[in-house]
Amino acid sequence: MAPVTQPPGRPNRGRSGLKAAPPPAELPAGLACRLAAAAALSDVVMNGRGLDEALASAAAHPRFTQGLDERDRALARSIVVVSLRRLGTLRRFLGRLLDKGLPKKSGQLEWILIVTAAQILFLDVPDHAAVNACVQAVRLDPASQGFASLANAVARNVARQRDEHESDDPYVDTPTWLAARWRKTYGDEAAAAIAAANRAEVPLDLTVKSDAAGWAERLDGDVLDTGSVRLRGSVPVPEMPGYADGAWWVQDAAAALPARLLRAEPGERVADLCAAPGGKTAQLCLTGANVTAVDRSAERLKRFAANLERLALTAETEVADATSYSAQPFDAILLDAPCTATGTMRRHPDVGWTKRASDIVTLSALQSRMLDRAASLLRPGGRLVYCTCSIEPEEGEAQIAALLRRNPDMARSPIAPEEIGGLVDSVNAQGELRTLPSHPARLDPPLTGLDGFFAARLVRKA
Repeated sequence: MAPVTQPPGRPNRGRSGLKAAPPPAELPAGLACRLAAAAALSDVVMNGRGLDEALASAAAHPRFTQGLDERDRALARSIVVVSLRRLGTLRRFLGRLLDKGLPKKSGQLEWILIVTAAQILFLDVPDHAAVNACVQAVRLDPASQGFASLANAVARNVARQRDEHESDDPYVDTPTWLAARWRKTYGDEAAAAIAAANRAEVPLDLTVKSDAAGWAERLDGDVLDTGSVRLRGSVPVPEMPGYADGAWWVQDAAAALPARLLRAEPGERVADLCAAPGGKTAQLCLTGANVTAVDRSAERLKRFAANLERLALTAETEVADATSYSAQPFDAILLDAPCTATGTMRRHPDVGWTKRASDIVTLSALQSRMLDRAASLLRPGGRLVYCTCSIEPEEGEAQIAALLRRNPDMARSPIAPEEIGGLVDSVNAQGELRTLPSHPARLDPPLTGLDGFFAARLVRKA
């Protein structure tokens, strides 16, 4: 079980789910969610399927005749998230414990061992519970049941040797293709810092309608210099005070910056292109602007509308493709373009295993078309904020440079550090926003961690 050193490339399109014959009607307590976690992990890594889709598919498998309840789904998700976040570490550690390597034709054995090690090393699951579930899961898979004794021995050794799991390689948990890109773009030191940040547990950030300090105190959080509230603990979101009342919504502190940079004012005509799931639209609505939310997916806009309803905010919605959308000129436009999302890997660790380098080329071409359309929809003197949650320069800095070459009527409107909580390191020489996962979210005291984001503010010359 050598560590993963190649881009996933979606090498195997075969089924990776559970293959056992129908088990007894009732599985032992806690086993179903671990089986689902192993199947979902395999699906993400081997088939390039997104985490949410893989988990939904695994949780709905016929062997779980009643499906997984909310608690088991949450545990399964936690197991898969940490398994993906620390996949290189887990594979390398397990490889040291398997003297003869992973047996061939061993079914789900690898994935069961990985989720078992993840529970023991990173989730504080009692050793005996994780080991017992591991052996039971192996015995339920016809292709791996002959290795139950091996699984038992390896799982017990994971617990015994837990202090020896870390590696000196800063990129052990980063797909090689991304590590190489980040070293080239940001240099060795910054790239290693990004990789380290992506391995850390992620706090929950909120955007509040008003009284950030009051909500921070009530929810046991801190107000970041950027204005977001960062929570110290973890509680199911729907159970938190203020959720049902629409007092706040979940939004990473970096993701909350672009809408603020647009400087929308009451009465202005403002468009949010690619609007779903709606966090940035909600911010724009709070300014008193007349907001039109555009998204190509009617289904996403339905969920978007439900979010706005909870928040007691209103916006006009239109189902349309941002590359061909037509309307009367707007005073301001926010374009949060589709991207590879490599800046969000600390929250969505499946990104590194579901994206490929070729996706950057495809998405960059789409972003260019969207930018051209957005620029054409601005009135003279109108403002455009373009943003992506990617840390790849082709999807950020290079896009703006190319737009300005194509369109002499557009110019940068530089961003000042004071607009983003004084985060000097997050503004580049061109006055564009560039946050990295390793950047601090607050200057004093330091509360590190932001999603990687790019944003540029532009103006159409009068």
